Amino acid sequence: MQYIENKTFDEIKVGESAELTRKLKTEDIELFAVMSGDVNPAHVDEEYARSDMFHEVIAHGMWGGALISAVLGSELPGPGTIYLNQNLSFRRPVGLGDTVTIRVTVASKDAETKRLKLDCLCVNQDGDTVIKGQAEVIAPTEKIRRPRVVLPEVHLHERGARYRDLISAAHALDPVCTAVVHPCDDLSLTGALDAASQGLIVPILVGPRAKIEATARDAGRSLDGIEIVDVPHSHAAAARAVELVRSGKAECLMKGKLHTDELLEPIVARETGLRTERRMSHIFALDVPHYPKPLFVTDAAINIFPDLDTKRDIVQNAIDLARALGIDRPKVAILSAVETVYPKIPSTIDAAALCKMWDRGQITGGVLDGPLAFDNAVSKSAAAAKGIVSDVAGDADILVVPDLEAGNMIAKQLIHLAGAEAAGIVLGARVPIILTSRSDGVMSRLASSAMAQLSIHRAKTALS
Repeated sequence: MQYIENKTFDEIKVGESAELTRKLKTEDIELFAVMSGDVNPAHVDEEYARSDMFHEVIAHGMWGGALISAVLGSELPGPGTIYLNQNLSFRRPVGLGDTVTIRVTVASKDAETKRLKLDCLCVNQDGDTVIKGQAEVIAPTEKIRRPRVVLPEVHLHERGARYRDLISAAHALDPVCTAVVHPCDDLSLTGALDAASQGLIVPILVGPRAKIEATARDAGRSLDGIEIVDVPHSHAAAARAVELVRSGKAECLMKGKLHTDELLEPIVARETGLRTERRMSHIFALDVPHYPKPLFVTDAAINIFPDLDTKRDIVQNAIDLARALGIDRPKVAILSAVETVYPKIPSTIDAAALCKMWDRGQITGGVLDGPLAFDNAVSKSAAAAKGIVSDVAGDADILVVPDLEAGNMIAKQLIHLAGAEAAGIVLGARVPIILTSRSDGVMSRLASSAMAQLSIHRAKTALS
């Protein structure tokens, strides 16, 4: 056990010093900004920082001041110190990657008041002074020795940060003409309009004109220049949107305020729908805190109890999407409850068959492994503990679930318990279908639109 111990007034000598050294990391700046509420763009906005006088992100000045306080409170004098006064002169900025040494030196003692004055100096790795000042404290008179408190581990995650990269990648492409089906609530309408303003889609709003216009007025949004196809209700909106795709006027569908079953009914119609030789499936794209990359989960919305043929298409759809988003060789984990093929658990048999299909070229573009339990798919340490040697285990891009119930539970748990952001689209029809939940925010809708745009672009490129 480590201990923290002070020096009493009587033990301290003039000229005595203590120091600590700290390297400035992005996490330090972010934590200080969160704690203080200081979001000056010089500290937290890389684009802005490049244009200011320092040309880089710099630490908050009081970050160094806080480190001086840390030396005084934990080293010299240590526990029991009462901070009275501090003056600081900021001489030079501290940038990311700079190493700063903070040193306090006792300059004088007042025996009557038990006060100390300490010179405070912060220098960088080049020996340049970045902060200089003097502190005045009341030193402790009684010895204190306590177990050193172990600080909690802090993880910072900017929600939806990976989606911004996705949206940025889509900005270079032409927007896709998208039939937005029954956008008669605030989220679905504003999501479509925001996707349009980002250059991701050209929306065609399909639904009751009066309801769409009323929704826009309530949201304070303009519909100038936006085409509206007037139909009486949501069922008619879904049917008309499918017609727009079949006629070539729309390249994509976006779900608005209607049930998924109602949207899919005209899509799956054999003669007039948007079926292809491949089964349709939904792919969640999750931005999960503490997972190092986007995580795709499929199928959690369309196929309830998929058979082996359907699972093959589910896997291929997910691989195609991941490749469209820039993942050249996506790693696909076929999930079950165990890591071995066990005849009494059918999903393990399907997993083994899918891996053999991949081995024989019936599934292309990625690398498969399974069966894998969830922990072994996403945790390298869990996979190592089980002795699993695999390119996929612990590093999966795509999680293929046994059935819709399992997929829905995994996705919803990651969203509501792990703080994940979720976007999603349906592939396997003639065009991508942006299928978001009614509770999804604008960022999820933008990310889903970007995924559809990138998917369409890749398909066009493959045909050209």
